Amino acid sequence: MKKIYLVLFSALSLTAVKAQNKFNLLVGTYTNTCQSNGIYVYEFDASTGDYKLKKSSESVVSPSYLSVSADNKFIYAVNENGTQSTVSSFSYDSQSGKISLLNKNDALGADPCHLINDDKNVIAANYSGGSIAVFKKNPDGSITEAQQLVQHEGKGPNVARQEKAHVHMVMFSPDKKFVLSNDLGLDKVFIYKYNPTAKNEILTLKGSVDVKPGSGPRHLTFSKDGKFVYLVQELDGTLTTLSWDKTGSLKIVAETSILPKDFKGGTGAAAIKLSPDGNFLYVTDRVDANAISVYKISKTGSLELVEQQSTLGKGPRDFAIDPTGNYLLVGHQYTNDIVIFKRDITTGKLIDTGRRIQMCSPVGLLFTKI
Repeated sequence: MKKIYLVLFSALSLTAVKAQNKFNLLVGTYTNTCQSNGIYVYEFDASTGDYKLKKSSESVVSPSYLSVSADNKFIYAVNENGTQSTVSSFSYDSQSGKISLLNKNDALGADPCHLINDDKNVIAANYSGGSIAVFKKNPDGSITEAQQLVQHEGKGPNVARQEKAHVHMVMFSPDKKFVLSNDLGLDKVFIYKYNPTAKNEILTLKGSVDVKPGSGPRHLTFSKDGKFVYLVQELDGTLTTLSWDKTGSLKIVAETSILPKDFKGGTGAAAIKLSPDGNFLYVTDRVDANAISVYKISKTGSLELVEQQSTLGKGPRDFAIDPTGNYLLVGHQYTNDIVIFKRDITTGKLIDTGRRIQMCSPVGLLFTKI
């Protein structure tokens, strides 16, 4: 009898482990270059690298970046569509993968490209508009019209790309007391005090940090201990390390480049993310490079290059690491695929699995629980 119980317990344990290794992969796309329904939900098995399509949205316009609520019941998306751009809210059933539009509102700025959310607000970065729009959440998960618009002004030395402000990202500090915002056009990282319950002064400017002129700050991420910020600059491939403290102080402590020595050609740094254990940093580069750089993070926050390798496609706009850290998936805007890499958790290195998810213009990748 004991043996039967033991076999049953082992079988149940194995089933539980397998279930824990399954996640939903959400993919946001551009819908103006090829046939796409907008947002796609795949089930992904982080123990094998297997995937299958569960559901997609219906006729959502260019949801290029996505953010999921903490309770995993709602998805928020920017709809990148020039001066007609909006921000949308959706109900989300993670079991079935069903996505249903709740509502959408004017982004109040052209081409929103990034957004975040907490239990009170949805905050979007308008790239062409050079602004930040803040929307309140309704009890049903939908969003109000924008309650605050923060407009950046100015320009940078790159005449073609920095003719005006271009807000590229918004990011909560680890304690949610501040929102950081990168402006590619102004070569600045802005720090805003975050007042979540305020009616319309939700973001109030605390200060800003200047980075290298013409570098074009794009995306940043915090170290696992929250003491450092890693910022990648789109226009010249600079990778900047900054110190951060809980008073909202940001200071540059180191700079390097993601470009290989003697590299010639176009560069367009894109996404930057930490491994789940916080030990490695990954950065993608587009245009002619189409590569991903892997860095080991020391206990002091300094970076050591591990490897640089091709992403095996064109336009690696975004990537996602599954919550177990076993796989890293890169979405290619121009070759219309997601390349699945196996990740060595000890060394941080990437190995091509040969697996590809073929789809129209994937540009935003995000894992969620099922």
